[in-house]
Amino acid sequence: MATQVLMPALSPTMEEGTLAKWLVKVGDTVKSGQILAEIETDKATMEFEAVDEGIIGELLVTEGTAGVKVNAPIAVILAEGETSGSAPAPKASAAPTAAAPAPAPGPAPVAPPAPADPAGARVFASPLARRIAAEKGLDLTQVKGSGPHGRIVRADVEGAVAPPVAAVTAPVAAAAPVKSAAPAPAAPAVSATAETVAKMFADRAYDVVPLDGMRKTIAARLSEAKQTIPHFYLRRTVELDALMAFRETLNAQLAGRAVKLSINDFIIKACAMALQKVPDANAVWAGDRVFRMSSSDVAVAVAIEGGLFTPVLRDAQLKSLSALSSEMKDLAARAKTRKLAPQEYQGGSFAISNLGMMGIENFDAVINPPHGSILAVGAGLKKPVVGKDGQITVATVMSMTLSVDHRVIDGALGAAFLSAIIENLEHPMAMLA
Repeated sequence: MATQVLMPALSPTMEEGTLAKWLVKVGDTVKSGQILAEIETDKATMEFEAVDEGIIGELLVTEGTAGVKVNAPIAVILAEGETSGSAPAPKASAAPTAAAPAPAPGPAPVAPPAPADPAGARVFASPLARRIAAEKGLDLTQVKGSGPHGRIVRADVEGAVAPPVAAVTAPVAAAAPVKSAAPAPAAPAVSATAETVAKMFADRAYDVVPLDGMRKTIAARLSEAKQTIPHFYLRRTVELDALMAFRETLNAQLAGRAVKLSINDFIIKACAMALQKVPDANAVWAGDRVFRMSSSDVAVAVAIEGGLFTPVLRDAQLKSLSALSSEMKDLAARAKTRKLAPQEYQGGSFAISNLGMMGIENFDAVINPPHGSILAVGAGLKKPVVGKDGQITVATVMSMTLSVDHRVIDGALGAAFLSAIIENLEHPMAMLA
């Protein structure tokens, strides 16, 4: 019996992906476990294996197609002796509709028809193709689809050019008489479309940079974070001289083991221990409740070309500084080549973003949901400070800003958490106890 191959969910949060490359063709015999295709998620390109055995009867999605929904049919595998005509037809994914209200007296409202060509036939296009067409002002009835069964896909609309449209002056409605000259309230701001921005820069040279899956995800998640998470910020400075001297001593003793600890390794350990000391801060937002975590699973931002990963160091409170250093180096190296598995960069209750190594003195980081907080770490700089004896001296001072989700952590709790981090950093030998 013919079997449909469905778009897999390669990570817990994956809703759609890009079918980057087919590794089989129609007529190929495949076995269970054989690699069928390469699928691009928002963070990585992963291989997709066959579950069933048989013959590839049809490839329903062309390679390079983006926005393929999870569980959408992408291919058909035939049993021996079957032909492609006996394959089940892929189910058209219907757009979700809102529940209809109870009928009111009188004629029922008529829903607008689906987009159709001049002959009245429905136009089939992927959601991504429809969005691109809307941004470019394209009439989908004039676009020829190259996808399965004539479906219009991204490639069909990206290369199409909208016909020139004459400028039209909208008629001005007659204003109702008013009693005062008070100005009308301004209309709410609307995000500019690609077409609108292109018109603004019509006389300027520029390159169009398409968004890949990672950049789209960063844009969506961080826009959601800033719009929906009630951020507040706590700022402190920490003196690093004791830590730097301790680090130098440890590195000299660890040289024979080819271990070299960084300041960031100490920050990771300090945060992991602080999450245990202030357990109410070791929490995430879960929609209508808070999850308080037992282990200190610390995410650390790693910049890569085109975006970033936040690999998670799990049970960081239980690991030595040298173990954390080795694990972080491995995760960072594989992040830069996009070789991390989803379980290695998803999760955690807290994150660290360190731009101090790039010379940034201080900044505010955006919380990565569902985390309850994120620590922004600046550069350590030599500055004059007033010592305990009241005398002015010079110390290496580092600025830190804790961005906090007020739904999860209140001000006093956030302050206690940040104080615990600083206590660990300014008394580093205690982190070995």
